[in-house]
Amino acid sequence: MSKIKFNIIKVESFFRNFVCNFVIITLLSFFILCGLGNKKDNIITVSNSEYNGTIYAGDKTKNYVSIMINVYWGNEYLEQMLDILKNSNIKTTFFVGGSWADTTPLLLKRIFDEGHEIGNHGYNHKEHGKISKEKNFEEIKKCHDKVKEIVGVSMNLFAPPGGSYNKNTINSATSLGYKTIMWTRDTIDWRDHNSDLIYSRAISNMSGGDLILMHPTKESVVALKQIIEYVTNNNLKIMPVSDVIS
Repeated sequence: MSKIKFNIIKVESFFRNFVCNFVIITLLSFFILCGLGNKKDNIITVSNSEYNGTIYAGDKTKNYVSIMINVYWGNEYLEQMLDILKNSNIKTTFFVGGSWADTTPLLLKRIFDEGHEIGNHGYNHKEHGKISKEKNFEEIKKCHDKVKEIVGVSMNLFAPPGGSYNKNTINSATSLGYKTIMWTRDTIDWRDHNSDLIYSRAISNMSGGDLILMHPTKESVVALKQIIEYVTNNNLKIMPVSDVIS
């Protein structure tokens, strides 16, 4: 065998081994990361309901679940969702933006008057994970003060917009007497305008302690009726977030 041919064979062998090892390492890394994070399309699973100072789920031993409705827009659909909840005699939690409350006080009053829990969703829908401690504090406090001014409620649950937070967020919220709330499953209704998809994301493997995130959209109105029916038929009960995490 010529020296040139021998060297070519060595190079080909090295290349094959390199590619094989690269694939193995990549796959192992993927499975390790999946095991650590275990984050699916809309369901975040952690070993504990509390993670990094935030709450992702409530008491798993109870049959309570909560529908968290985050509000900055969609007033026409919000009213329809409120009608459905009222007709079903259900109380849940609305996390409201301070700027929304400032311009839509009558809707905020309706949420309060119909017995729903009100939570803090920041004033201007900022990415709290990207702003300073001072700005985190200001956003949460400003929303707190506005809601208290309109309906007299001192909120104690904070849901960071977009789920964006850092240590500054947690520390600011805690200093203001707040628990920081995330979610167990996200319907992603703001992006995917498909009521069947929203419904399936909400109810897939649903269990006690789940916190289900929704927004006021046209498709969510349709899905909400179906979700309530599913919950009722599966020995679960929709409750405000405070009752689920207590």
